[in-house]
Amino acid sequence: MILTIDLGTTTLKAALFSEEGVLSSISNAALDKTSHTYEIDTILWSHALTRVCSSLGDLNFVRAVVISGNGPTLVPVLGEPASKNGLLYARTGMARNWLDRRPVAESAEISDMLGTFVDSGFFLPKALYLFRNEKETYEKSLWLLSSHEYLDYLLTGVGKAVIHSAEAEQWYWTEDLLTRLGLDNEKFPPFCNPGDLIGPVTDLASSVLGIPAGTPVYAGAPDFYVSILGTGTVEIGQVCNRSGTSEGINLCTRKPLGDARLMTYRHPIAPYYNVSGIISTSGKAIEWAKNLVGKKEASFTDLYGEMAKTDPGSGGVVFLPYLSGERAPIWDPHARAVFSGLNLETGTGELLRSVAEGTCFAMRDVITVMEELGSEVGQLRITGGPSESDFMNQLKADITGREVLVPTMQDAELMGCLIIALQALGHYRSYREAAKAVVKTKCTFTPNLKLQELYDDLFATYRNLKEGRLPKKE
Repeated sequence: MILTIDLGTTTLKAALFSEEGVLSSISNAALDKTSHTYEIDTILWSHALTRVCSSLGDLNFVRAVVISGNGPTLVPVLGEPASKNGLLYARTGMARNWLDRRPVAESAEISDMLGTFVDSGFFLPKALYLFRNEKETYEKSLWLLSSHEYLDYLLTGVGKAVIHSAEAEQWYWTEDLLTRLGLDNEKFPPFCNPGDLIGPVTDLASSVLGIPAGTPVYAGAPDFYVSILGTGTVEIGQVCNRSGTSEGINLCTRKPLGDARLMTYRHPIAPYYNVSGIISTSGKAIEWAKNLVGKKEASFTDLYGEMAKTDPGSGGVVFLPYLSGERAPIWDPHARAVFSGLNLETGTGELLRSVAEGTCFAMRDVITVMEELGSEVGQLRITGGPSESDFMNQLKADITGREVLVPTMQDAELMGCLIIALQALGHYRSYREAAKAVVKTKCTFTPNLKLQELYDDLFATYRNLKEGRLPKKE
């Protein structure tokens, strides 16, 4: 059996698969939402890890573990792994997730040094911010790890940083850069690649979680990377659309795109490239709107049902989803959200639907940039919580004008971790071979051409709003 784990922003998920790629059991645990928007107490991860491992069933036959996680997230690790009251944990400072936009000055300083833009949400600006503003926590840190690397550490006692490609080094660090910034090289762990051995499960971790001691833990990767594999996005022109709190658009291309609006690095499948644009708040924007209109207790199923009853176009209301700045394609931590087109006829349904449409326009904005740079952009292979909604899948198809493919296993992060494990164990020669063998399509949504003109016009309004040049009507 293979155990795969994904640490998301709001949920920790885990699954057991056979070595033939067949799902045996799956479990998830919601993370307590009492923490700050961009900080979380890692003990909550420990509680969730214990719950999912105990509910999966017998773990005695696990032969490999692979873990993925949200990011960029920084965890200042202050102590060695320990156990107490049935929890596996280590002393840490507060983890700072990808929504943390405080290191704006640090971002600018590092960008100037490198001659390329490094966003305030990336790992190194967070580390520099910690050094300057929480010196005691920084000084006490043994390691500075990301979310999934921290879980690797709990299971193995080994600190490793997983770098998914050489091109991504500018979003991580080099020894020279750390020295120039006055940071301690020894707090930054050595790099490894996805599929490399982190280490064996320790006796301590085994006694708490039930995973056999000595079981190899192989390096996973950030959630976007494993989602590419887990959706079977392994051919030119295919797009992995990872939906959740944020939104990731990852395009498989033949050549890199040298444009600062997008990130480009090696695709998991050589010799291809992965061109990506990340939208900071998509599902988070919908959750915010749900709370804003007094529907905090409503399920997302009910919410999407109400949106579906509202006419397409939301009565002309257009929403820019910049609730926590924005990453692609504008890379502006100071950007703020906008409702445009409100009038006396605007109701709750129009507000809610406009937020969902706005996140889809943000997706189309990234896709349009990719096309403007000469890339072929085809079908969207979707994953994440919103992919369970037929309404959201159809909305994405209608607004982007592309087919939306929903995989049978919609937790693509867990499936991607499985693919890494299968290749590491020698069951397949490559990630592509493994992905083609185990990833299956459940259903496909096609664009409603009757809505094309409506959404083309609203998208033009969206882009004008983004550029701050909305034309005045006579």
